[in-house]
Amino acid sequence: MADSATPVPVVHQQKGGTRRPTLSRRREVGHASARSLLMTILGEYVLPRDQAIWTSTLVEALRVLDIEEKSARQALARSSAEGWVVSERVGRRVRWSLTPPGRRLLTEGAERIYAFGNEEKAWDGRWLMLIVSVPEAKRDLRHRLRTRLTWAGFGSPVAGVWVSPDLSRQREAQQIVQELGLDAQAMSFTAAYGDVGDQETMVARSWDLSDLKDRYEDFIDRFTGARPSGERGVLRAQTELVHEWRSFPFLDPRLPLKLLPDGWSGVRAADLFHRKHVEWRPEAQAQWDELAATSG
Repeated sequence: MADSATPVPVVHQQKGGTRRPTLSRRREVGHASARSLLMTILGEYVLPRDQAIWTSTLVEALRVLDIEEKSARQALARSSAEGWVVSERVGRRVRWSLTPPGRRLLTEGAERIYAFGNEEKAWDGRWLMLIVSVPEAKRDLRHRLRTRLTWAGFGSPVAGVWVSPDLSRQREAQQIVQELGLDAQAMSFTAAYGDVGDQETMVARSWDLSDLKDRYEDFIDRFTGARPSGERGVLRAQTELVHEWRSFPFLDPRLPLKLLPDGWSGVRAADLFHRKHVEWRPEAQAQWDELAATSG
């Protein structure tokens, strides 16, 4: 499976010692990890059902995806330690439920994943520009700023300048600079592009669309014409479809079509994802219910 930038749960400490799970988005290289696939399973099949699920069901679901039992159990243990799920012993067996924070995070993630690529927003030609610089000596702070603004869809044409065609990102940008203690020196503007230079060059300098294009085309190649078969074939195909797609909302800055190359592969990939997800969903959910009944 190709490498993907997928959200991975981690735990942050809050005042009073309480722990809350959140999302740390990093690139995973190589095969999808058991924990990453477990997250997809929880979001696709467990979240819509308000009921606990047996360990054996989750282990079997991960086995369908070529994850060994030891790795599956480690993924469950780590997800529990991070606050995503909580276990309950029933006799000699264990079943798992989503925690309220875990359910909230998965719900937010599902909304973003399933809505992504469904519609094209109208663009009035205006840009949001954020100016914020961090001294070279504060490399860790610079890295955190770059990471968070990148995940928010901003691009940087030159050092200290960040741009986005989505004006609604201004509140998120404000929150980021405030949390990093940079709000005192940050400035923002909204304006149309001027007569000096051209937008195409700015876009090319701000975002690496070539890598994103390759990822979309890999997705298209993998799932176009896919015809799942076998006892759990649709369950596996649907899970892999969602798992591969879920990275794109965090990789794609969602630029207006006017700013993208002709025949942009992201449009075709989005159409493919939503068609396949609708097509496979009834059988995938039925296979999940069957797996839960037979392995539970």
